[in-house]
Amino acid sequence: MMWLNLVAVPLIARICLVVLFPFSAADKIVHWNAAMKQATSSVPAGAARLMLAVAIAVETLTPICIVIGWHDRLAAFILAGFCVVTGVLYHQFWRFRGFWTPDTEGNVHFWEFLKNFGLVGGLLLVVIGLQLAPVSAVVEHPLTSAPFSATPGPLH
Repeated sequence: MMWLNLVAVPLIARICLVVLFPFSAADKIVHWNAAMKQATSSVPAGAARLMLAVAIAVETLTPICIVIGWHDRLAAFILAGFCVVTGVLYHQFWRFRGFWTPDTEGNVHFWEFLKNFGLVGGLLLVVIGLQLAPVSAVVEHPLTSAPFSATPGPLH
């Protein structure tokens, strides 16, 4: 059970949290012109190229760091910031009339914006390093609340 608590569950959680980012980076590479079109919708072309290159690097490198635990807090902080910038620059649902109406462009941006900030929340949990409860304790008492304090540990 110790291996499950210390390795398997935290590893699976970290993989699930960041799995979409390397695929997003690959998509930007494979569909560069479409990515440039989206990027230039919010910033000038010169800045868009640089932003895309940075996005590809961030979406490729930070998930690896988070999964293997190498400078994971810094990587999670950078990736959280990336999600905030992406949400604010590229998912401006508030600019669309009737964004709450299903099957509209504004509605798609609304949900993408919220997903970005959901990821920010999960990534910030990696940043602050909350102590994980043992799997056995969660199974034995599934309806208890998680503590809101972290056990202080060394910073990386």
